[in-house]
Amino acid sequence: MEDQLVETWDIHDRINRYLLKAVPDDALGSALGPKHRTVYQLFAHLHNVRLMWLKSAAPELLAGLTKIEGETGDRATLAAALAASGQAIATLLRKALSAGGKVKGFKPHATAFLGYLISHESHHRGHISWTLKNTGHPLDQKTSYGLWEWGVR
Repeated sequence: MEDQLVETWDIHDRINRYLLKAVPDDALGSALGPKHRTVYQLFAHLHNVRLMWLKSAAPELLAGLTKIEGETGDRATLAAALAASGQAIATLLRKALSAGGKVKGFKPHATAFLGYLISHESHHRGHISWTLKNTGHPLDQKTSYGLWEWGVR
């Protein structure tokens, strides 16, 4: 079961990066309004929340990971940060599942933690899609459907 749970996280994480790859360069700085996060900041938020959980539950996994700041930035740096924090979360899940299923600072258990992370990040994927659509950069149909192709991502 441990392998399936970590694989589920890995698929979800790759889908985030699949979405990032589809965002046009000129859309990374797009926001719905002045008090809303940019597309770049929404992706950075996913990474930064992962770091928050790592700091709380397994600070030793933070080595080499840094918070992402700013309204916009380089896609490659953002993709690399998401890949690295995604791997660290996978390691946290493996550790928690092999040590009785508990994630320090989260109740009730590691499976619920995985559900929480996927729910949170999927919520912001919706934010990203909505922001892109409403700022003149809608996702193409292939990408929109591709977000749901868990069997091939």
